[in-house]
Amino acid sequence: MLKVSDPVYEAMRQHGEETYPHECCGVMLGRSEDAVNAVTEVVRAGNTRTDSAHNRYHIAPQELIRIQRQGREKGLDIVGFYHSHPDHPAQWSPTDFAEAHWLGCSYVITAVEKGAARQTNSFRLTGHTEETKKFEPEPISVTGQNTPGLGPE
Repeated sequence: MLKVSDPVYEAMRQHGEETYPHECCGVMLGRSEDAVNAVTEVVRAGNTRTDSAHNRYHIAPQELIRIQRQGREKGLDIVGFYHSHPDHPAQWSPTDFAEAHWLGCSYVITAVEKGAARQTNSFRLTGHTEETKKFEPEPISVTGQNTPGLGPE
């Protein structure tokens, strides 16, 4: 399960709206225990894909290391990543799967249709190696207000 506060959840969705028609991307910091990734904060990352930013994203390794260090200074770990799918469903693509390597992390995808955030889904990357990894649908628990666009379609 992915646990996130309403303001953090909305920040991820708003990021997708702001970068439309390109994909946004970012890192979720928090703690992971008992099969729950609890997100404390999200950090926006730059999408370094210049060839197809409308349907791909990439976070520069240097930026990822900086975000990881920033989190550790606060006692937080990377518990997942988020990105948007402009005018496409909130479902992982073969490219999303091929480029996912953080086992145990949550991968959140928000469908942004014509500039408005719609469905948001999360997928946990499970397995023990690159050869056995797989995405499993993961429920999202948003604390605070009742939030539209949550969960499987």
